[in-house]
Amino acid sequence: MTHPASVLVVGASVGGLAVAESLRRDGFAGALTLLGAERHPPYDRPPLSKKVLAGEWEPDRTRLRADAALAKLEMTTILGDPAVHLDVLGRAVTTASGRRLTAESIVLATGLEPRRLPGQAPWPGVHVLRTLDDAVALRTALLAASQVVVVGDGVLGTEAAATARAMGLAVTLVGPQTTLLASQLGPQIGGHLAALHTGRGVQLRLGAAVESLVGDEARVRGVRLAGGEVLPADVVVVAIGSRPATDWLFDSGLRLGDGVVCDSRCRAAEGIYAVGDVARWHHEGLGAALRLENRSNAVEQGAAVAANILGKDRPYTPVPFFWTDQYDVKIQVHGFAGADAQVIIVEGSPEAGQFAALYGSAGKVTGVLGWNMVKQTRALRQHVVEATDWSLVNSLRKS
Repeated sequence: MTHPASVLVVGASVGGLAVAESLRRDGFAGALTLLGAERHPPYDRPPLSKKVLAGEWEPDRTRLRADAALAKLEMTTILGDPAVHLDVLGRAVTTASGRRLTAESIVLATGLEPRRLPGQAPWPGVHVLRTLDDAVALRTALLAASQVVVVGDGVLGTEAAATARAMGLAVTLVGPQTTLLASQLGPQIGGHLAALHTGRGVQLRLGAAVESLVGDEARVRGVRLAGGEVLPADVVVVAIGSRPATDWLFDSGLRLGDGVVCDSRCRAAEGIYAVGDVARWHHEGLGAALRLENRSNAVEQGAAVAANILGKDRPYTPVPFFWTDQYDVKIQVHGFAGADAQVIIVEGSPEAGQFAALYGSAGKVTGVLGWNMVKQTRALRQHVVEATDWSLVNSLRKS
């Protein structure tokens, strides 16, 4: 099995680090370079909206590896220098500072960029939450605030709202969906999450469209809804989703479409791979293109890409998984919990604050969700793997 002489990983993310570590673990002894747009060594993003924002963790605690562990990888690490151009045929990346980095194999792990409101003004008090620096800046702002409006009813928006409310702030969450996380969890479970937030004092304005932000010469003062109502705010958190960070690839010749389009081996072109949030690859098990935005996928996909770089030629066919922690609730999802799926709670109950639910579509189990039921959810995952017939689900219910 022939290994490339050199590998360049573009993106000092959890996915990028997973590629580097997997390469070394699998015996790669060639030149290895990790290029990062941010000034920070690889760090963990899930704690940003929870532990860091709440002040429970110092920012340095998010680091994925200590300096000594990174040194053992014997790789060249370049930070604070974003990639600006990819030469596919020449296998070269040009950076903002003018560096030209070449390698036999290149892995794209540039992740996501937060979406902003149309015409979003750069007032003090308006924040997005994607990077470690974003989290530190937002925490500083929250400590001096009393009223917060969160624009966005997805995972990040609900996590930010939960953290801000736990800090004692008055929080209003605005979103276009009928309930929280409706597209990810469906209306039934999303309704339970909405009840959790309102029970903790969050004001929900769901099914509402944001017209604009409101401010003066000094800072943001509120959020104007489509009907004209203004929600007052000292701080506004814009959490309306993200998009793959692919602008720098527009003239590369790679196929782009909601990410870097790849084959089942996560290969975008000869010698070019993509991993993590930016990768849209062909999932052979589903027979469809898929792009996942979560930490677990980035780690697993990083290992799969490393194996394929080293010649193992394996399709990447994971069971999707994500989780969110809000207040004292841990929600975990294996598989797909679509908005239109059937849902049956098979263990526990919402009233007890612990339950597990199966999701089904086209006559098969497609997903499992656990609400403070970690072990049971993991066990029920097998029904997703086996695509259990939906007609059998009622027999799985426990009284």
